[in-house]
Amino acid sequence: MNQRVVITGMGVVAPNGVGVSEFTEALKNGRSGITFHQELKDLNFSCQIGGVPIITDELKSKYFTDLQLRGFNSSGILYGCIAGIDAWKDAGFDMDSNSELDYDTGLIFGTGTSGVEKFREAIYKLDDGDVRRLGSTVVLQTMASGVSAYLSGMLGLGNQVTTNSSACTTGTEAVLMGYDRIKSGKAKRMLVGSCSDHGPYVWGGFDAMRVMTYKHNDNPENGSRPMSASASGFVPGSGAGALVLESLESALERGATIYAEVLGGEVNSGGQRQGGTLTAPNPEAVQRCIKKALKNLEIGPEEIGVINGHLTATSKDALEIENWTKALGRKHKDFPFINSTKSLVGHCLASAGSIECVASIIQLKEQFVAPNINCEDINDGIKTLIDVSCIPKQSINCNFEVIAKASFGFGDVNACVLFKRFIA
Repeated sequence: MNQRVVITGMGVVAPNGVGVSEFTEALKNGRSGITFHQELKDLNFSCQIGGVPIITDELKSKYFTDLQLRGFNSSGILYGCIAGIDAWKDAGFDMDSNSELDYDTGLIFGTGTSGVEKFREAIYKLDDGDVRRLGSTVVLQTMASGVSAYLSGMLGLGNQVTTNSSACTTGTEAVLMGYDRIKSGKAKRMLVGSCSDHGPYVWGGFDAMRVMTYKHNDNPENGSRPMSASASGFVPGSGAGALVLESLESALERGATIYAEVLGGEVNSGGQRQGGTLTAPNPEAVQRCIKKALKNLEIGPEEIGVINGHLTATSKDALEIENWTKALGRKHKDFPFINSTKSLVGHCLASAGSIECVASIIQLKEQFVAPNINCEDINDGIKTLIDVSCIPKQSINCNFEVIAKASFGFGDVNACVLFKRFIA
Protein backbone atom coordinates (compact mmCIF):
# COMPACT_ATOMS: atom_id res chain seq x y z
CA MET A 1 0.00 0.00 0.00
CA ASN A 2 3.03 2.28 -0.25
CA GLN A 3 4.14 1.78 -3.83
CA ARG A 4 6.93 3.77 -5.47
CA VAL A 5 5.66 5.30 -8.72
CA VAL A 6 7.69 5.66 -11.90
CA ILE A 7 7.12 6.92 -15.45
CA THR A 8 7.36 4.26 -18.15
CA GLY A 9 5.81 6.01 -21.16
CA MET A 10 5.45 9.52 -22.58
CA GLY A 11 3.58 11.17 -25.43
CA VAL A 12 3.29 14.81 -26.45
CA VAL A 13 1.52 16.91 -29.04
CA ALA A 14 2.98 20.41 -28.76
CA PRO A 15 3.08 23.44 -31.06
CA ASN A 16 6.83 22.96 -31.59
CA GLY A 17 6.89 19.19 -31.85
CA VAL A 18 4.60 16.18 -32.18
CA GLY A 19 6.13 13.14 -30.50
CA VAL A 20 8.78 12.94 -27.80
CA SER A 21 11.72 12.87 -30.21
CA GLU A 22 10.67 15.99 -32.13
CA PHE A 23 9.69 17.79 -28.92
CA THR A 24 13.03 16.96 -27.29
CA GLU A 25 14.92 18.40 -30.26
CA ALA A 26 12.82 21.57 -30.10
CA LEU A 27 13.50 21.95 -26.37
CA LYS A 28 17.25 21.53 -26.79
CA ASN A 29 17.42 23.97 -29.70
CA GLY A 30 15.03 26.55 -28.26
CA ARG A 31 12.72 26.22 -31.27
CA SER A 32 9.44 28.11 -31.01
CA GLY A 33 6.09 26.79 -32.21
CA ILE A 34 4.31 30.16 -32.20
CA THR A 35 2.89 31.28 -35.56
CA PHE A 36 0.61 33.95 -37.03
CA HIS A 37 -3.04 33.00 -37.64
CA GLN A 38 -4.98 34.91 -40.30
CA GLU A 39 -8.27 33.70 -38.81
CA LEU A 40 -7.57 35.63 -35.60
CA LYS A 41 -6.81 38.78 -37.58
CA ASP A 42 -10.02 38.38 -39.60
CA LEU A 43 -11.96 38.16 -36.32
CA ASN A 44 -10.35 41.38 -35.03
CA PHE A 45 -8.36 39.71 -32.26
CA SER A 46 -5.77 41.92 -30.61
CA CYS A 47 -3.50 38.86 -30.31
CA GLN A 48 -3.20 37.22 -33.73
CA ILE A 49 -0.55 34.62 -32.89
CA GLY A 50 -0.75 31.25 -31.16
CA GLY A 51 0.70 27.79 -30.78
CA VAL A 52 -1.05 25.05 -32.76
CA PRO A 53 0.43 21.54 -33.28
CA ILE A 54 0.85 20.42 -36.87
CA ILE A 55 -1.29 17.32 -37.43
CA THR A 56 -1.56 15.96 -40.97
CA ASP A 57 -4.34 13.77 -42.31
CA GLU A 58 -1.76 11.02 -42.72
CA LEU A 59 -0.88 11.22 -39.03
CA LYS A 60 -4.55 11.14 -38.01
CA SER A 61 -5.06 7.94 -39.97
CA LYS A 62 -2.42 6.19 -37.87
CA TYR A 63 -4.53 6.66 -34.73
CA PHE A 64 -8.15 6.77 -35.92
CA THR A 65 -10.21 4.69 -38.32
CA ASP A 66 -12.04 6.33 -41.22
CA LEU A 67 -15.28 5.74 -39.33
CA GLN A 68 -13.98 7.50 -36.22
CA LEU A 69 -12.82 10.48 -38.28
CA ARG A 70 -16.16 10.87 -40.06
CA GLY A 71 -17.69 14.03 -38.66
CA PHE A 72 -14.84 14.40 -36.17
CA ASN A 73 -14.11 18.03 -35.24
CA SER A 74 -12.57 18.18 -31.77
CA SER A 75 -8.94 19.27 -31.77
CA GLY A 76 -8.41 18.70 -28.04
CA ILE A 77 -9.62 15.10 -28.16
CA LEU A 78 -7.50 14.54 -31.27
CA TYR A 79 -4.37 15.83 -29.50
CA GLY A 80 -5.17 13.90 -26.32
CA CYS A 81 -5.69 10.60 -28.11
CA ILE A 82 -2.45 10.93 -30.09
CA ALA A 83 -0.42 11.80 -27.00
CA GLY A 84 -2.12 9.12 -24.89
CA ILE A 85 -1.66 6.35 -27.45
CA ASP A 86 1.97 7.36 -28.00
CA ALA A 87 2.59 7.17 -24.25
CA TRP A 88 0.87 3.78 -24.07
CA LYS A 89 2.95 2.35 -26.91
CA ASP A 90 6.12 3.96 -25.52
CA ALA A 91 5.47 2.06 -22.28
CA GLY A 92 5.56 -1.18 -24.26
CA PHE A 93 1.86 -1.88 -24.77
CA ASP A 94 -0.15 -2.40 -27.95
CA MET A 95 -3.35 -0.74 -29.10
CA ASP A 96 -5.58 -3.68 -29.95
CA SER A 97 -9.34 -3.28 -30.26
CA ASN A 98 -9.73 -6.97 -29.44
CA SER A 99 -7.49 -6.95 -26.36
CA GLU A 100 -8.73 -8.17 -22.99
CA LEU A 101 -10.00 -5.55 -20.57
CA ASP A 102 -7.14 -4.31 -18.38
CA TYR A 103 -8.47 -3.89 -14.84
CA ASP A 104 -5.01 -2.96 -13.53
CA THR A 105 -4.79 0.24 -15.60
CA GLY A 106 -6.84 3.39 -15.34
CA LEU A 107 -6.96 6.82 -16.93
CA ILE A 108 -7.14 10.40 -15.67
CA PHE A 109 -7.04 12.80 -18.60
CA GLY A 110 -8.02 16.40 -18.04
CA THR A 111 -9.33 19.22 -20.17
CA GLY A 112 -10.77 22.71 -19.87
CA THR A 113 -13.31 22.70 -22.65
CA SER A 114 -13.97 19.94 -25.15
CA GLY A 115 -14.98 20.04 -28.79
CA VAL A 116 -15.74 23.76 -28.99
CA GLU A 117 -15.65 23.68 -32.79
CA LYS A 118 -17.96 20.66 -32.81
CA PHE A 119 -20.32 22.40 -30.41
CA ARG A 120 -20.41 25.49 -32.65
CA GLU A 121 -21.10 23.29 -35.66
CA ALA A 122 -23.97 21.64 -33.78
CA ILE A 123 -25.47 24.97 -32.76
CA TYR A 124 -25.66 26.12 -36.38
CA LYS A 125 -27.37 22.89 -37.42
CA LEU A 126 -29.86 23.25 -34.57
CA ASP A 127 -30.58 26.87 -35.51
CA ASP A 128 -31.28 25.67 -39.05
CA GLY A 129 -33.63 22.99 -37.75
CA ASP A 130 -31.29 20.16 -38.69
CA VAL A 131 -31.28 18.27 -35.40
CA ARG A 132 -31.41 14.94 -37.21
CA ARG A 133 -28.13 15.78 -38.96
CA LEU A 134 -26.12 16.38 -35.79
CA GLY A 135 -24.64 12.90 -35.96
CA SER A 136 -24.08 10.26 -33.33
CA THR A 137 -20.80 11.57 -31.91
CA VAL A 138 -21.74 15.15 -30.95
CA VAL A 139 -22.22 14.25 -27.28
CA LEU A 140 -18.99 12.25 -27.13
CA GLN A 141 -16.98 15.02 -28.79
CA THR A 142 -18.36 17.85 -26.65
CA MET A 143 -18.66 16.30 -23.19
CA ALA A 144 -15.76 17.12 -20.86
CA SER A 145 -14.85 13.46 -20.44
CA GLY A 146 -14.89 12.80 -24.18
CA VAL A 147 -11.10 12.41 -24.35
CA SER A 148 -11.16 9.84 -21.55
CA ALA A 149 -14.00 7.97 -23.19
CA TYR A 150 -12.19 7.79 -26.52
CA LEU A 151 -8.85 6.75 -25.01
CA SER A 152 -10.19 4.15 -22.60
CA GLY A 153 -12.11 2.48 -25.44
CA MET A 154 -9.13 2.49 -27.76
CA LEU A 155 -6.89 0.94 -25.10
CA GLY A 156 -9.35 -1.21 -23.14
CA LEU A 157 -8.71 0.25 -19.69
CA GLY A 158 -10.78 -1.16 -16.84
CA ASN A 159 -9.62 0.72 -13.74
CA GLN A 160 -10.84 4.23 -12.86
CA VAL A 161 -11.43 6.30 -16.02
CA THR A 162 -12.20 9.97 -15.50
CA THR A 163 -11.51 13.57 -16.50
CA ASN A 164 -10.34 16.37 -14.20
CA SER A 165 -10.57 20.09 -14.88
CA SER A 166 -8.73 22.76 -12.89
CA ALA A 167 -7.88 25.44 -15.44
CA CYS A 168 -4.12 25.78 -16.05
CA THR A 169 -3.40 23.36 -13.18
CA THR A 170 -5.28 20.49 -14.84
CA GLY A 171 -2.36 18.50 -16.27
CA THR A 172 -0.15 18.68 -13.19
CA GLU A 173 -3.13 17.78 -11.00
CA ALA A 174 -3.87 14.74 -13.20
CA VAL A 175 -0.33 13.45 -12.62
CA LEU A 176 -0.75 13.72 -8.86
CA MET A 177 -4.20 12.09 -8.95
CA GLY A 178 -2.79 9.13 -10.88
CA TYR A 179 0.18 8.96 -8.54
CA ASP A 180 -2.14 8.77 -5.52
CA ARG A 181 -4.15 5.92 -7.02
CA ILE A 182 -1.06 3.80 -7.65
CA LYS A 183 0.52 4.78 -4.35
CA SER A 184 -2.56 3.53 -2.50
CA GLY A 185 -2.50 0.19 -4.34
CA LYS A 186 -5.73 0.77 -6.26
CA ALA A 187 -4.05 0.50 -9.67
CA LYS A 188 -0.81 -0.82 -11.16
CA ARG A 189 -0.74 1.76 -13.91
CA MET A 190 -2.45 5.06 -14.75
CA LEU A 191 -2.38 6.88 -18.05
CA VAL A 192 -2.50 10.56 -17.11
CA GLY A 193 -2.39 13.85 -18.96
CA SER A 194 -4.45 16.69 -20.33
CA CYS A 195 -5.42 18.36 -23.58
CA SER A 196 -6.71 21.65 -24.90
CA ASP A 197 -8.56 22.72 -28.05
CA HIS A 198 -7.14 25.50 -30.19
CA GLY A 199 -8.78 28.39 -31.97
CA PRO A 200 -10.76 31.58 -31.57
CA TYR A 201 -13.66 30.08 -29.65
CA VAL A 202 -11.29 28.95 -26.90
CA TRP A 203 -8.95 31.93 -27.00
CA GLY A 204 -11.50 34.72 -27.54
CA GLY A 205 -12.35 35.18 -23.88
CA PHE A 206 -8.71 35.72 -22.98
CA ASP A 207 -8.32 38.25 -25.78
CA ALA A 208 -11.34 40.11 -24.39
CA MET A 209 -9.68 40.12 -20.95
CA ARG A 210 -6.59 41.76 -22.49
CA VAL A 211 -4.25 39.20 -20.92
CA MET A 212 -2.76 38.10 -24.27
CA THR A 213 0.02 40.00 -26.04
CA TYR A 214 -0.83 42.19 -29.03
CA LYS A 215 2.66 43.54 -29.73
CA HIS A 216 4.16 40.68 -31.73
CA ASN A 217 1.71 39.89 -34.51
CA ASP A 218 4.45 40.63 -37.05
CA ASN A 219 7.10 38.52 -35.27
CA PRO A 220 5.27 35.58 -33.65
CA GLU A 221 8.31 33.69 -32.35
CA ASN A 222 9.24 36.70 -30.20
CA GLY A 223 5.77 36.93 -28.67
CA SER A 224 5.97 34.57 -25.69
CA ARG A 225 8.27 36.30 -23.20
CA PRO A 226 8.13 34.80 -19.69
CA MET A 227 10.31 36.66 -17.15
CA SER A 228 11.02 39.44 -19.65
CA ALA A 229 10.78 43.14 -18.81
CA SER A 230 9.02 43.63 -22.15
CA ALA A 231 6.47 40.85 -21.62
CA SER A 232 3.01 42.11 -22.54
CA GLY A 233 0.78 39.11 -21.96
CA PHE A 234 0.71 35.42 -22.79
CA VAL A 235 0.48 33.76 -26.19
CA PRO A 236 -2.29 31.12 -26.41
CA GLY A 237 -1.36 27.55 -27.25
CA SER A 238 -2.90 24.10 -27.49
CA GLY A 239 -1.96 20.43 -27.54
CA ALA A 240 -1.64 17.53 -25.10
CA GLY A 241 0.83 15.70 -22.92
CA ALA A 242 0.53 12.16 -21.56
CA LEU A 243 2.43 9.95 -19.12
CA VAL A 244 2.13 6.30 -18.17
CA LEU A 245 2.61 6.08 -14.41
CA GLU A 246 3.35 2.64 -13.01
CA SER A 247 4.27 1.02 -9.73
CA LEU A 248 8.00 0.37 -9.58
CA GLU A 249 7.29 -3.29 -8.82
CA SER A 250 5.21 -3.69 -11.99
CA ALA A 251 7.73 -1.79 -14.14
CA LEU A 252 10.67 -3.89 -12.96
CA GLU A 253 8.69 -7.12 -13.29
CA ARG A 254 8.08 -6.53 -17.00
CA GLY A 255 11.47 -4.93 -17.72
CA ALA A 256 10.01 -1.57 -18.72
CA THR A 257 12.08 1.50 -19.57
CA ILE A 258 11.89 3.93 -16.65
CA TYR A 259 12.20 7.64 -17.42
CA ALA A 260 11.98 9.01 -13.88
CA GLU A 261 10.36 8.53 -10.50
CA VAL A 262 7.37 10.56 -9.36
CA LEU A 263 8.16 11.57 -5.80
CA GLY A 264 4.71 13.12 -5.30
CA GLY A 265 3.65 16.65 -4.54
CA GLU A 266 0.83 18.80 -3.27
CA VAL A 267 -2.41 20.37 -4.53
CA ASN A 268 -4.22 23.24 -2.81
CA SER A 269 -6.25 26.40 -3.29
CA GLY A 270 -5.78 29.99 -2.20
CA GLY A 271 -9.53 30.37 -1.72
CA GLN A 272 -9.42 33.79 -3.45
CA ARG A 273 -8.31 35.31 -0.15
CA GLN A 274 -5.24 37.32 0.93
CA GLY A 275 -4.63 38.78 -2.52
CA GLY A 276 -5.87 35.74 -4.40
CA THR A 277 -8.67 36.23 -6.94
CA LEU A 278 -10.27 34.29 -9.77
CA THR A 279 -7.29 35.26 -11.95
CA ALA A 280 -4.46 35.90 -9.47
CA PRO A 281 -2.81 33.56 -6.94
CA ASN A 282 -2.85 33.89 -3.16
CA PRO A 283 0.94 34.08 -2.51
CA GLU A 284 0.70 32.39 0.87
CA ALA A 285 -1.17 29.42 -0.64
CA VAL A 286 1.38 29.09 -3.47
CA GLN A 287 4.25 29.03 -0.99
CA ARG A 288 2.39 26.57 1.21
CA CYS A 289 1.80 24.27 -1.79
CA ILE A 290 5.52 24.17 -2.58
CA LYS A 291 6.56 23.78 1.05
CA LYS A 292 4.09 20.97 1.70
CA ALA A 293 5.22 19.15 -1.44
CA LEU A 294 8.74 19.13 -0.01
CA LYS A 295 7.61 18.22 3.50
CA ASN A 296 5.38 15.38 2.27
CA LEU A 297 8.36 13.84 0.52
CA GLU A 298 11.02 14.67 3.09
CA ILE A 299 12.96 16.53 0.41
CA GLY A 300 15.15 19.48 1.35
CA PRO A 301 14.92 22.68 -0.74
CA GLU A 302 18.60 22.33 -1.56
CA GLU A 303 17.88 19.08 -3.42
CA ILE A 304 15.91 20.81 -6.18
CA GLY A 305 18.21 21.33 -9.14
CA VAL A 306 15.76 22.76 -11.69
CA ILE A 307 12.31 24.36 -11.62
CA ASN A 308 9.94 24.28 -14.56
CA GLY A 309 7.72 27.18 -13.61
CA HIS A 310 4.22 28.26 -14.54
CA LEU A 311 5.54 31.66 -15.71
CA THR A 312 3.10 32.89 -18.33
CA ALA A 313 4.68 36.22 -19.48
CA THR A 314 2.29 38.38 -17.48
CA SER A 315 2.80 40.81 -14.62
CA LYS A 316 2.62 37.87 -12.17
CA ASP A 317 5.95 36.35 -13.25
CA ALA A 318 7.94 38.31 -10.67
CA LEU A 319 5.47 37.31 -7.95
CA GLU A 320 5.90 33.66 -8.88
CA ILE A 321 9.69 33.94 -8.56
CA GLU A 322 9.26 35.66 -5.21
CA ASN A 323 7.00 32.82 -4.03
CA TRP A 324 9.63 30.26 -5.05
CA THR A 325 12.39 32.12 -3.20
CA LYS A 326 10.31 32.30 -0.03
CA ALA A 327 9.11 28.70 -0.22
CA LEU A 328 12.59 27.31 -0.83
CA GLY A 329 14.53 29.81 1.26
CA ARG A 330 16.91 30.22 -1.69
CA LYS A 331 17.76 33.49 -3.46
CA HIS A 332 20.26 35.09 -5.81
CA LYS A 333 22.99 32.65 -6.96
CA ASP A 334 21.73 29.97 -4.55
CA PHE A 335 18.50 29.68 -6.53
CA PRO A 336 18.00 26.62 -8.81
CA PHE A 337 17.93 26.90 -12.58
CA ILE A 338 14.43 27.89 -13.71
CA ASN A 339 12.75 27.81 -17.10
CA SER A 340 9.37 28.28 -18.70
CA THR A 341 8.37 25.93 -21.51
CA LYS A 342 5.80 28.57 -22.43
CA SER A 343 8.48 30.68 -24.09
CA LEU A 344 8.57 27.97 -26.80
CA VAL A 345 4.94 26.83 -27.04
CA GLY A 346 2.84 29.58 -25.49
CA HIS A 347 0.34 29.02 -22.71
CA CYS A 348 -1.43 25.78 -23.65
CA LEU A 349 -4.16 26.32 -21.04
CA ALA A 350 -5.53 23.00 -19.70
CA SER A 351 -2.77 21.08 -21.50
CA ALA A 352 0.01 23.32 -20.18
CA GLY A 353 0.76 21.27 -17.06
CA SER A 354 0.98 17.92 -18.86
CA ILE A 355 3.11 19.24 -21.75
CA GLU A 356 5.41 20.91 -19.24
CA CYS A 357 5.60 17.73 -17.12
CA VAL A 358 6.79 15.90 -20.23
CA ALA A 359 9.31 18.69 -20.84
CA SER A 360 10.49 18.40 -17.23
CA ILE A 361 11.00 14.64 -17.44
CA ILE A 362 12.85 14.93 -20.76
CA GLN A 363 15.25 17.42 -19.19
CA LEU A 364 15.74 15.20 -16.15
CA LYS A 365 16.31 12.07 -18.22
CA GLU A 366 18.63 13.77 -20.72
CA GLN A 367 20.34 15.94 -18.06
CA PHE A 368 19.99 19.33 -19.68
CA VAL A 369 18.15 22.56 -18.94
CA ALA A 370 16.08 23.91 -21.82
CA PRO A 371 16.52 27.58 -22.70
CA ASN A 372 14.24 30.48 -21.95
CA ILE A 373 13.91 32.41 -25.20
CA ASN A 374 12.82 36.04 -25.51
CA CYS A 375 14.01 37.11 -22.06
CA GLU A 376 17.30 38.84 -22.76
CA ASP A 377 15.82 41.77 -20.81
CA ILE A 378 15.03 40.07 -17.48
CA ASN A 379 12.25 41.70 -15.48
CA ASP A 380 13.79 44.10 -12.92
CA GLY A 381 11.69 42.65 -10.11
CA ILE A 382 13.08 39.19 -10.86
CA LYS A 383 16.69 40.44 -11.00
CA THR A 384 16.41 41.65 -7.42
CA LEU A 385 15.42 38.13 -6.31
CA ILE A 386 17.61 35.71 -8.27
CA ASP A 387 20.80 35.89 -10.29
CA VAL A 388 20.27 36.06 -14.05
CA SER A 389 22.57 33.03 -14.43
CA CYS A 390 19.70 30.96 -12.96
CA ILE A 391 17.65 31.74 -16.08
CA PRO A 392 19.49 30.02 -18.95
CA LYS A 393 19.10 31.62 -22.40
CA GLN A 394 20.76 28.66 -24.12
CA SER A 395 20.38 24.94 -23.53
CA ILE A 396 22.94 23.79 -20.96
CA ASN A 397 24.10 20.35 -19.86
CA CYS A 398 23.61 19.96 -16.14
CA ASN A 399 23.77 17.16 -13.59
CA PHE A 400 20.74 17.24 -11.30
CA GLU A 401 18.58 14.72 -9.44
CA VAL A 402 15.24 16.48 -8.80
CA ILE A 403 13.10 18.81 -10.91
CA ALA A 404 10.05 20.62 -9.56
CA LYS A 405 7.07 21.41 -11.81
CA ALA A 406 4.34 23.75 -10.62
CA SER A 407 1.13 25.08 -12.15
CA PHE A 408 -1.09 27.87 -10.86
CA GLY A 409 -4.54 28.17 -12.42
CA PHE A 410 -7.58 30.44 -12.73
CA GLY A 411 -9.74 30.04 -9.66
CA ASP A 412 -6.65 30.36 -7.42
CA VAL A 413 -5.71 26.67 -7.59
CA ASN A 414 -2.17 25.30 -7.27
CA ALA A 415 -0.25 22.09 -7.90
CA CYS A 416 3.40 21.17 -7.45
CA VAL A 417 4.92 17.81 -8.45
CA LEU A 418 8.50 16.60 -8.01
CA PHE A 419 10.27 14.18 -10.34
CA LYS A 420 13.51 12.39 -9.47
CA ARG A 421 16.13 10.90 -11.75
CA PHE A 422 15.90 7.12 -11.81
CA ILE A 423 19.09 5.09 -11.89
CA ALA A 424 18.63 1.32 -11.97
